[in-house]
Amino acid sequence: MNFDLRLPLGLIFGVFGLLLVLTGVLGDPALNARSLGININLIWGLVMLAFAAAMLVLVARARRDGDGK
Repeated sequence: MNFDLRLPLGLIFGVFGLLLVLTGVLGDPALNARSLGININLIWGLVMLAFAAAMLVLVARARRDGDGK
């Protein structure tokens, strides 16, 4: 079977990370007052995008190397 779980994980985390980044950038700054002025949506959106990028890079590398076999 040739199923790599990293591909759907990378795509899902990428979509949700992008949504969080957009919410953090375009959202109401007054919402940040509850979290001591820290834009949690922006920070975690960037973390999720970094994780998604790592998963997608690993998928591309595995496909290039012949699925690691």
